[in-house]
Amino acid sequence: MPDDTGTTAPLQSMQTRIDYLERLGDELVERGLRVRLTMPLGTAPCLHVMNPEASALTENILAERGADGWWFWWSWAERIAAADDVPGAASRVAQVLAASPVT
Repeated sequence: MPDDTGTTAPLQSMQTRIDYLERLGDELVERGLRVRLTMPLGTAPCLHVMNPEASALTENILAERGADGWWFWWSWAERIAAADDVPGAASRVAQVLAASPVT
């Protein structure tokens, strides 16, 4: 649906964001994490990720476009990896959400 300028840029941007999050979600599921794509009204969609072995270990991942391309972001506004590097982003997320062994 075109915006006030007659373009579909906002919708294309939203679909690109969702596509990146879905790709990351697929990769994280393969690594044993649980994911849920959420699209709250009035805010950008995000990927809710949880470690099923330690449900307190959760995070919301965003996909945002910057001047230098699309990136995955932590909820605390730190870059994870370029959105084209899905395996790299998944590795970082899985590492952060890994339950530490008790010694």
